[in-house]
Amino acid sequence: MKVLAVSGSLRADSYNTKLLREAAELAPAGVELELYDGLASLPPYDAGHDTDTAPAAVDDLRSRIAAAEALLIATPEYNGSLPGQLKNAIDWASRPFPGNSLRNKPVAIAGVSPGLYGAMWAQTDLRRVLGVAGARVVGEELPVPRAAEQFDDEGRLVDPDLRARLAEHVELLAAEARPAAAAA
Repeated sequence: MKVLAVSGSLRADSYNTKLLREAAELAPAGVELELYDGLASLPPYDAGHDTDTAPAAVDDLRSRIAAAEALLIATPEYNGSLPGQLKNAIDWASRPFPGNSLRNKPVAIAGVSPGLYGAMWAQTDLRRVLGVAGARVVGEELPVPRAAEQFDDEGRLVDPDLRARLAEHVELLAAEARPAAAAA
């Protein structure tokens, strides 16, 4: 089973990307997490350019979402919400509506932030935006506060309880995606 992992951060040393790499290590047997790294190459959404010949980066995003049985998205929080580049990717993926690549796709969300709340507002907004786009957000959010304290020098989570919660988060997503994967 393939899970497409999307980090909402473009930063080279992103905590959210580190979290997704950890999720890949903790994924149950038979679950492969593929890290999507094309967020920065997506042009701003423009309905005038959303035609049968969408930009190549958009076609790549849509096809990678369609090929995955599920999505795992980790988002930072910018000004109390999700980052623009992540919202832009969802806008592109949500077209054409209703038969888009996100339609009925199981998605789990998480968020890492340097503050005390672990990107909770961004995760709440992300849940709403994904739901409107037709995705099926599963489980609860996974907030990871105080980002600088959560990872060691190799980018590994230091808190065993947080590692266990992340593993459970990925397992829940995989369990939700298994029926669709088996039917394919």
